[in-house]
Amino acid sequence: MNKLLITNARLVNEGETRDADVLVVGERIEKIGAGLTADQDTEVLDAAGKMLLPGMIDDQVHFREPGLTNKGDLATESAAAVAGGITSFMDMPNVNPQTTTRAALADKYEIARGRCRANYGFYLGATNRNIEEIKALKVGEACGIKAFMGASTGDMLVDSPEALELLFEHAPVIVLTHCEHSPSIRDNEARAKAEFGDNVPMSEHPAIRSANACLLSSSQAVDLARRHDALLHVLHLTTAIEMGLFSKGHRSEKRITAEVCVHHLWFEESRYEDLGAKIKCNPAIKTAADRDALRRAVVEDRIDIIATDHAPHTASEKSRTYFKSPAGLPLVQHVMLCLFDLVRDGHFDYERVVDKTSHAVADIFGVVDRGYVREGYFADLVIMDPDKPTHVTKASLLAKCHWSPFENHTFRSTVDTTIVNGKVVYQDGMLAEGSIGQRMEFRRAR
Repeated sequence: MNKLLITNARLVNEGETRDADVLVVGERIEKIGAGLTADQDTEVLDAAGKMLLPGMIDDQVHFREPGLTNKGDLATESAAAVAGGITSFMDMPNVNPQTTTRAALADKYEIARGRCRANYGFYLGATNRNIEEIKALKVGEACGIKAFMGASTGDMLVDSPEALELLFEHAPVIVLTHCEHSPSIRDNEARAKAEFGDNVPMSEHPAIRSANACLLSSSQAVDLARRHDALLHVLHLTTAIEMGLFSKGHRSEKRITAEVCVHHLWFEESRYEDLGAKIKCNPAIKTAADRDALRRAVVEDRIDIIATDHAPHTASEKSRTYFKSPAGLPLVQHVMLCLFDLVRDGHFDYERVVDKTSHAVADIFGVVDRGYVREGYFADLVIMDPDKPTHVTKASLLAKCHWSPFENHTFRSTVDTTIVNGKVVYQDGMLAEGSIGQRMEFRRAR
């Protein structure tokens, strides 16, 4: 059984930062304390004052497998994830075949076995017609149930009022929603086509995928959850106006929780000028005022989770015109670097970043024995060097699509080491051999 002693770390965990050593035995944390000593069979990793965190649990990724593996797959994208400080991920159902049955869900878990460098969980997708599959879902079979309440994913759109009522009435686990109002989007697209013809600029994206389109849909989701007393988690919020739907306070006091993604905390609409389709995503990156409101909502605890919505497409796909260029961007490798820079810029503190990327995810989804640095928990850990810059080059990118909106950008920190289930999987810019990610356990029922 492997033993690993991490010494001289600045442990950021459960709302405080303190000096600590952490002893890992096998897959789990054996002891947390000061002045821990190692025997001759123990590997010692001197953190030398760097920050030790629980690994990020990313509750929203699109790793594209099965069926869309020209864009990414579980092996390549989980490699990029551990390089970015993510030790566990939850993958979305809009793949091919879509994960809209319990059989497809079981098949996807089988595909993942032995191929992921990080721990994994998968969602069951809702449709207008699969309520019996949803009713049959057992707690622990999926992270949750994903409902696309916006025209983003073709025939996975759930737009039937009857289907939505049944979903929120009968879902045995948490429901997650992508909220955009499709009729409003179609009207905005028609307006843009009338004005620009075939040459709609990327800067029109936040006007087409407008704040009002987001609010109409997220308001509907919140209303459904309240009427049926369902657990609801609203994904990738983008607007100031939507923040009024969500209450301040600790997640333990809520049945309706909210998420923001790192690119909506980082970018704002002026960046369409230089980045164009590289930051085209659904919902859209909007105004600087919206971005600033999202940052405040994180501090106020209106926003409970920070995620990535990592959604790679090929560079050739992204080079197309507005209506033909798909929405989504690769983010897992740089999420913690972004958040550490936002701390350095005074928007958050390190304790809050850890809470929103690890602790809150574990609590809201009922993740078993992960998301905290605690004795007896799995040793899913990240060592960050806050004072060593990272310059992003194309050669450093690990996602299969092999591009990033952060190319040529220099972050002020570095992901030094990532540990999954007690083993070092990434260190000093290098991936270790092997894929030791495990299927996560979930215990939160409705």
